[in-house]
Amino acid sequence: MSVLALAAPGVGSRTEQELLERALAARGLEGTLVRTGSLRELRAAAAGATGEFLLLTGDDTPVADLLPDLAVDVVRVDLDARGPDPSPRVRRHVRHRGAGGLRFAVDDWFFHRTAPPLRVPYGPHPDQYAHLRLPTGAGQGPVPVAVLVHGGYWRSRWENDLMHAAAADLTARGWATWNLEYRRPDVHGWDATTADVAAGFGVLGAVDAALDLTRVVTLGHSAGGQLVTRLAADLALSAVRPALTVSLAGVLDLRSAHARGLSEHAVAAALGGTPQDLPDVYAAASPLERLPLGSPVAVVCCRGDDPDLLDASRRFADAAAAAGDEVHVVEEDGDHFSVIDPASPVWSRVVALLADVRG
Repeated sequence: MSVLALAAPGVGSRTEQELLERALAARGLEGTLVRTGSLRELRAAAAGATGEFLLLTGDDTPVADLLPDLAVDVVRVDLDARGPDPSPRVRRHVRHRGAGGLRFAVDDWFFHRTAPPLRVPYGPHPDQYAHLRLPTGAGQGPVPVAVLVHGGYWRSRWENDLMHAAAADLTARGWATWNLEYRRPDVHGWDATTADVAAGFGVLGAVDAALDLTRVVTLGHSAGGQLVTRLAADLALSAVRPALTVSLAGVLDLRSAHARGLSEHAVAAALGGTPQDLPDVYAAASPLERLPLGSPVAVVCCRGDDPDLLDASRRFADAAAAAGDEVHVVEEDGDHFSVIDPASPVWSRVVALLADVRG
């Protein structure tokens, strides 16, 4: 497969070219970065595109204005901080991730092409949706469900494309995957985030697919680990709740994460204040303070991760076991992203845990 990547005038450095080529090679793709010298040249190149392409832009101009006659979708890439582009032809906007955003854009293009999901809204806001992927033969009977919740320290520039690889891998293993997007608190406030995760899980029973709601697992990465573990506690008395909650390098102790200033004080920014300001909010949100969960939980972490996250995972696992929860602990060599990389040793152990639920 070949990927077309167009750079708007003034965009597209040698470093960006190298990063793009590296990302393409990692997925076995061909392609190159086409630099354009004028708006007319950019529009002519876009007019010749026969399928979805990557578009590197350099300002806030919406794609609908930049390329008004565009006939195909684009993955827009902005290395700098930008607001989301609502243009109808922008299927994904990778923004504010630096030059590394090119890798995420290539991965998003790749998984949309090789494992295309169905976008299912669960609310009116553009961020209230999930990507549903169904395994081959799903029409033969109810299939187990894996709900994936991405991380990014609750910041809007990080989206559910972080979980594409994990979702595609689990779907190939027989799971229906529900890769959840949600409103992040840096724009919408903490209550919106927690409400969306609950709503995105709660709507599973209304999805037009044969899903087995007795075999639902949740997997949350980083900040998503906090969200799914808190969700498990909130659903302790519900008829439909996770058969297994999996924290993948999760932020499981919000008070210590705040005290240690993780990711430039991301916890206080997300929750809207400090533990002293908002003691009840922290008590409800911090997984360590919600024990026992009342349902099985797996705590997965890598020894090369941020030592504060590793420490919190270990302390949470010990406390959960002491509180009477069924706890599975998985530790491996690797880093913060190994836990969502299907090629990593730790992921194979996650898959083995899920197999016990899948049956």
